[in-house]
Amino acid sequence: MSKSLQVPEHIAIIMDGNGRWAKAKKLPRIAGHRKGAEVVKSIVKCCDDLGVGFLTLYTFSTENWKRPEKEINFLMGLLSWFLEKEISNLKKNNARFLTIGNIEKLPKKAREVIARAKEQTKSNTGLNLILALNYGARFEIIEAVKSICGDIKDKRLYAAELNEEIFSGYLNTAGIPDPDLLIRTSGEMRLSNFLLWQLSYSELYVTDKLWPDFNEAELKKAIDIFQERKRRFGGIVREKG
Repeated sequence: MSKSLQVPEHIAIIMDGNGRWAKAKKLPRIAGHRKGAEVVKSIVKCCDDLGVGFLTLYTFSTENWKRPEKEINFLMGLLSWFLEKEISNLKKNNARFLTIGNIEKLPKKAREVIARAKEQTKSNTGLNLILALNYGARFEIIEAVKSICGDIKDKRLYAAELNEEIFSGYLNTAGIPDPDLLIRTSGEMRLSNFLLWQLSYSELYVTDKLWPDFNEAELKKAIDIFQERKRRFGGIVREKG
């Protein structure tokens, strides 16, 4: 990867393929999730080393509650275990931990570990690690509209004032820059209800690699491809000369 080119300020990742990875190896699905958690650790470190400012990981969607109860319980336990183990590393590496999504529906232990991780890293100024937990973009947008309607009714906001910047302030990601680069593993060509508003002008990179097989080399490849693209944001890039 060329160090002379700009690294994305914000990378978002849809971590897909844990179950298929496990099935291909004739292992239970939970083995894929366990391996996927190990990959998260290495990718977080790589992003920190590269100077990425924000890393958002699609960890558990609102639709994931439809999975078998046993798998959900394992995922919640894995989340608590992973965060408990990584809080010290986040603090040591000056990383700040954040979440988006409705975490009130998560188990009590998970909520407690999340709160502790946020509190102990809130003053850090390095990489912002954001986990999307019980997150769904459509729900996020609807809740934003409800809040806006309430503020207009109470005259804290006037409809004529509403614009993209103000609307963004009602989303879970208020104060967080939109992703420059979205990475999706497992070759699926869809957004899966992830950051639908925020990804409007993000560059997309899809790899056939399953998440447990994703690594630092693949991340740097995605960034290399991102650096080669000309971002127009709906306009025209004028050639020199």
